[in-house]
Amino acid sequence: MTDDMDLDDSPRRAKRKANAMDDDAVLRPRRIQALDPDVVNKIAAGEIIVAPVHALKELMENAVDAGSTSLEIVVKEGGLKLLQITDNGCGIDKGDLPILCERFTTSKLQKMEDLQSIATYGFRGEALASISHIAHLTVTTKTRDSNCAWRAIYGSGKLVPAKPGQLPDPKPMAGRQGTQIMVEDLFYNVPTRRRAFRSASDEYNKIIDMVGRYAIHCSRVAFSCKKYGESSTSIAVQSSASSIDRVRQIYGGSVASELLEFSTSDDRWHFKANGLTTNANYSVKKTTLLLFINHRCVESSNIRRAVEQTYSPFLPKGGHPFVYLSLEIDPQRVDVNVHPTKREVNFLNEDEITQVICEHLRSKLAAVDTSRAFLTQALLPGGTWSAPGPQQRSTSTPSKADSASNRKAASRHENRLVRTDTNMRKITSMLPPAAFGAGDTSLSSSRAVQNPNDNMDMSVEYETVDRVATACRLASILSLRAAVRADMHHGLTEILANHTFVGVVDEQRRLAAIQGGVKMYLVDYGRVCFEYFYQLGLTDFANFGVIRFSPPLDLRELLNIAAEQDKAQEAEALPDDEDFDVSELVELVAEQLIERREMLLEYFSLEISPAGELLSIPLLVKWYTPAIVKLPRFLLRLGPHVNWTEERTCLDSFLRELAAFYVPEQLPPGDGSGGGADDNTSTRNGKEKEGEQQQEYPEIRTRRNHVRWAIEHVLFPAFKTRLVATKSLMRDGILEVADLKGLYRVFERC
Repeated sequence: MTDDMDLDDSPRRAKRKANAMDDDAVLRPRRIQALDPDVVNKIAAGEIIVAPVHALKELMENAVDAGSTSLEIVVKEGGLKLLQITDNGCGIDKGDLPILCERFTTSKLQKMEDLQSIATYGFRGEALASISHIAHLTVTTKTRDSNCAWRAIYGSGKLVPAKPGQLPDPKPMAGRQGTQIMVEDLFYNVPTRRRAFRSASDEYNKIIDMVGRYAIHCSRVAFSCKKYGESSTSIAVQSSASSIDRVRQIYGGSVASELLEFSTSDDRWHFKANGLTTNANYSVKKTTLLLFINHRCVESSNIRRAVEQTYSPFLPKGGHPFVYLSLEIDPQRVDVNVHPTKREVNFLNEDEITQVICEHLRSKLAAVDTSRAFLTQALLPGGTWSAPGPQQRSTSTPSKADSASNRKAASRHENRLVRTDTNMRKITSMLPPAAFGAGDTSLSSSRAVQNPNDNMDMSVEYETVDRVATACRLASILSLRAAVRADMHHGLTEILANHTFVGVVDEQRRLAAIQGGVKMYLVDYGRVCFEYFYQLGLTDFANFGVIRFSPPLDLRELLNIAAEQDKAQEAEALPDDEDFDVSELVELVAEQLIERREMLLEYFSLEISPAGELLSIPLLVKWYTPAIVKLPRFLLRLGPHVNWTEERTCLDSFLRELAAFYVPEQLPPGDGSGGGADDNTSTRNGKEKEGEQQQEYPEIRTRRNHVRWAIEHVLFPAFKTRLVATKSLMRDGILEVADLKGLYRVFERC
């Protein structure tokens, strides 16, 4: 039995292999041997040149070290097919070309002690050697003293002939002073690495980002970068451009207009820091940090984290800054030889230096924050233009010349201003306070509504229950959701997702005004609310909240109210037609709802007792109460207007009836709230109107205040995040009424 189990009692307890022949073969050690030089070089190349952008970084640093004032970069297929950089530096001597691409050949380092005072970008002498082992490398160079340029082709670190049978020596040719390095077919002999790059556009974007970083840092050096075969350049920076102009050309005017210059130093830690940073008026979703330590572009998670913490009190939640930081430290306190691509460096007293820089940034931001300018007010009547520069303070008094220049600048750019702060001024504040009635405090008062209960029935209470959300697996609901997404209008969805609410225009026609960019839109909020509540019913299907009635309501009594109203309206419209039997209709609809009460409770939180008592209805959105006066008609329409025989049609029609019930009702034209054409064309005098306004019932006034508040503070904010605007909504739900740029063109012609 022991033999069958084949136990190994050897003292070393070596594991048996499945195909092992004997113990000696298992325990025999493998011989150590030197790797082939070609394998060594390719391993080293893979560590240094990870992607095309790393090769370009090395070549740019060599060009700047050579004293270049102009760099021209051409890229094809993200740098994998072609990466060419041309500079006007000092060039390379012809005698140095044979060993140019050998490993550990450099003109910047001679002994180990030189690392302690290194002041150049490169020093290892591995960049060109690594590139030559994984690509076809061609170097064309000319020095000032040379009568011609020399071209050399390299492969695996050595000179190779241009064609078979020729000598590998450099060839003379015409050329301008400087060096042109052309890298072709990068990673051609490393297929695994080559296949890892799936998108040439992503690699090109990385190259553009790296070129932009060095273009901002290297003053008095011109940079240009473009795709092979294209005439236009992606980056074009002149050598005379200032740092702020370079930021403007690469990252845009929105960043450059909010930049602050800063500079600090500390002799204790032997460093100097300077750079550019945005003020509190600018924020983006991701921090942009251009960090250079002793002129090397590096990364530091510690410094990035400290900068973000410094900005957190000044920026809105989720906002991040743009920072360009150039840090010069005593070379003896910096270890540059810690990463193959020189992406990271170590230096002494990192925490202390970071703290000093962040304290300086905090003081700069605090000083500027006292004079922040909100240019949006220039769009409104009575607004004054204020455009303080970075050095101005709120206590300073601008001169007449400054005021004139500011007004002139305002006249040039007012057509591009966008109102961003909805609490600063509303459209209703431009109308006389009396227009809203004496009791309407929600719009005539300048106090912003803070408590949502200010305009709600104080008896409303919300109870939270611990209930796990039900995942919807009904094919009908999933198909209805897909139909909404297929009918999506991307432009209108974008407008509603980023709109600024202006105000309610007409409550009888259910119209509101919003601003999107520099355009003004008139929105049928009844139509938009219907689409929103319908989509809410699809997304929250079987997971609705509950509005409970205490005591319960009689279902048949509610149905009878709606049926009597329909009968009266029908008799008024068609007096000769036969009247329908109200009691028969009520009983028919009641039986349908009671019969399906379990399904209504499970899917829609609509609870009906077997005796015909209405216990609850679904709650779609918090802090908004639908008009209970519409409840009888909603229940009655569930009978004839819902197809109970087919699942998809049944759920679709029920959710549409539920959405119609939740849509804010059309309010009568009271309180001078812009009742529509009837008010404008009426011949009644002002005293008659005033008398009618005084007769408005308190219930209507309360409901009007609640609807106004809910539209601005509940529904339209919800449209930003949860509404998919459909194409039909674009046709009949929104109308563009003003375009600021178009108005300016009209005024210019007048």
